[in-house]
This record gives sequence, structure tokens and C-alpha cells, in this order.
Amino acid sequence: MRTTAAITAVQGTVPDHVLDNAQLEKLVDTNDAWITERTGIKERRILKGKDQGLSVLAVEAVKGLCAKRGIDPMEIDLLICCTVTADLIFPATANIICDQVGAKNAWGFDLNAACSGFLYGLTTGAQFIETGRHKKVVVVGGDKMSAIIDYTDRSTCIIFGDGAGAVLLEPNNEGLGVLDSILRSDGSGCQFLHQKAGGSRMPTSIQTVEARQHYVYQEGKAVFKFAVTNMADVSAEIMAKNGLKSEDVAWLVPHQANKRIIDATAHRMGLDDSRVMVNIEKYGNTTAGTLPLCLWEWEPRLKKGDNLILSAFGGGFTWGAVYVKWAYGG
Repeated sequence: MRTTAAITAVQGTVPDHVLDNAQLEKLVDTNDAWITERTGIKERRILKGKDQGLSVLAVEAVKGLCAKRGIDPMEIDLLICCTVTADLIFPATANIICDQVGAKNAWGFDLNAACSGFLYGLTTGAQFIETGRHKKVVVVGGDKMSAIIDYTDRSTCIIFGDGAGAVLLEPNNEGLGVLDSILRSDGSGCQFLHQKAGGSRMPTSIQTVEARQHYVYQEGKAVFKFAVTNMADVSAEIMAKNGLKSEDVAWLVPHQANKRIIDATAHRMGLDDSRVMVNIEKYGNTTAGTLPLCLWEWEPRLKKGDNLILSAFGGGFTWGAVYVKWAYGG
């Protein structure tokens, strides 16, 4: 049997500060009923404090991951940090995380695929395990979205929050772990969801700051239409590719962007609500953090051999699905 990359531990972390819908009512023209009906979100977590970047959350998650699995950070071979809100433009936040957790033998890099980032990172990390090159790979997914959100823009500030999660990948010869993935991208969708300024095409200037071009820009209707179709389609596609029927899937692990998108994806897969991981009401959309945070929260309920379909959609456009057979628990 071929060597696969199994998730052997998962850990998440969210900030203490809660920003609920009632507080947002004081910032923009909105209300709790409107937000809940359209997104399913009741509150989100915000990382406060001076010089607090994504790495603060990621380091806590990775330290917890190592403690849970009982490994020394020195055993980590590779760390992949999936994020759109890196601490700095360079060096990579992965390098900062490795240093602060004591993973002195690891190399690392950042991966940016927006809300699909964790799927891209999980697939990439799994390949280093499958080839035999590495024995322990950590994949971090997380974002400090509050750093790039305009809290006068109702279309975005109600959606996003801060949080991070991490998984440990190790070799498995029992047919468990990451078994398949389908990843896609379409750069023509860039115009609908992006952060316009701050890159090499439009460097930071007084003009870009005054024009508020360093915040997330989103055309909600276009994004919703593309997401609701493609997240559902790719989830159904990976099931068909692997001969899975709805009754074979223990859990759908969907990106927490919008409850209506989650419901549409589950319906397309023939799954009822009892088999869908949803925590959007508590954390909102943490971009690359949503999937590992779901796995962390549902970990006590997962059983060895459970079939999981992880599905996401993000800026790019990027989207995809990963088929995981859970390796422990129960």
C-alpha cells in the first residue's frame, strides 16, 4: 500500500476579543437580523494589541499542536503557512513561526491562495510526505483579516474575523490521510475580490492610503454566484472521482464564507446538516483559517476511518476540494 500523508494532530486558536453584530450596528448601517439572514454570522474574533500579527495566533496553534502530539518542534521538517495577511511582505511568516516555536531544523514558506489556501497547503504538504522526503510537515492556515478590513464598508466588515489553525502531517501505510485533491484557479476573477494596493503593481503611497486601497475589495454578488456554483461542483466531483456516495461521507468541512454557500454545497452532496461542520456564527470568515478551525473544533467527534470532504473557494478565483480519511479517534 502506498504511503499517504495522515493528519495526526490538529490545533486552533482564536483571539479573546469578540466583535458581535450589535457592535457593528454602531459602525455601519446594518443590524443583527440582516447580517444573520445573509451570512449566518453572529460574531467574529479580533486580534487586538500593538505589533500583534498573524504569527501570534500561528505560534500558539503550532505550540499546542506539538504538545498535543507529544513531539519536539525540532522534529518538524517543513512548515507551510497559508495566509493573505503575512506579518511582513518578507521574510515569510513561516520563518518567523519556525523561529518562535523552536523548529530549528525546519524550512518553511508562505502560500497565498486566499480562502482556498489551506487546501493548497494541505495538498502541497502531503506530497512531501508521500515522496518520503519528509516525516513531519506542519500546515498552518490563518489570517488576521481585521488588519485589511475597512470598518466603514458594510459589505466586508460584517464577514471577516481573525483566527488560525494547524495540522501535523505524518506518513501512513493504512490507507488513511489525504487521499485525493482537486484544485483550481481562474485569474479572471481577480477583479471581483482583491486588495488593490500594497503590491509591486501599486506600491504604498499617500494616494493609495487616502483612497482606502489597502483594504479588501469585494463585489459580493459576483463572488457569491461563482462560489455557490463552483464549491458545490468541485465537492460533488471529488466524490464521484473516488466512488463516494453521500452515505459514505461522514463530514463535509466547508469554507466558512457564507451559510447559504455552505447549505448549497451540502445539498449538492446529498448531506443533511448533521454531517456539516459549521462555526461561522462564532468566528465569521477567517480566510485560510476556517478549515483547520473546523477540524480543531470537531476533532473530539471524529473517528478513525471517517471520510471527510474539505471544500473551499477564495480570491483569485481559487477553489478546490480534498478527500481525507481521518487517521485517529473514536
